[in-house]
Amino acid sequence: MIASSAAAVATTAMTVAGIIGFFTGPVTLTLPLSTTQLAPDGLRIGAEAHFTAVEAAIPALPAGEAVLLAWAGALNHLGILAVLALLFLLAFRLKGENLFTAGSVWIIGTCGAVLAVAGSVGQVLDQVARNRLAEAIGVNARTAEAGISFVGHFNIAPAVAGFVLILVAGVFQFGGRLQKDTEGLV
Repeated sequence: MIASSAAAVATTAMTVAGIIGFFTGPVTLTLPLSTTQLAPDGLRIGAEAHFTAVEAAIPALPAGEAVLLAWAGALNHLGILAVLALLFLLAFRLKGENLFTAGSVWIIGTCGAVLAVAGSVGQVLDQVARNRLAEAIGVNARTAEAGISFVGHFNIAPAVAGFVLILVAGVFQFGGRLQKDTEGLV
């Protein structure tokens, strides 16, 4: 319980500092490239390659992109807090030897849903903001022929972990019913 509380405080402080940084000063971000025209020179053994990202130092973020990145950071952090809250509350219930209850089912299911939704939406907002910034600084210039191109990476781990937690909530609900049945037999 102490470790999850300390981790929640530390990660919250880092997230808040990062969000403030989006609005106040220079920011260095890794931005996606959607072009295959930028290629490194001098590759050996007949290899071909192209750059997929650029690290850009931006003196001041445009307001729209800063807001998107702030929301992305807040939502991703909400997913982290959901996991830490789950660890805290399950440790608390385990300490009190009161684990298979309707409250535990609700806690696990809610934390799973928050993790799945917040983690996924946060990633999408982050990628949209980074794509817009790449276009704004000119490394992902749109052309009439190319149309809108979106380059990003989506990690399915928060969604999968959230759905697994929802399934675990179902297992806890079933375990609670079994526990009530066995208490009636004793």
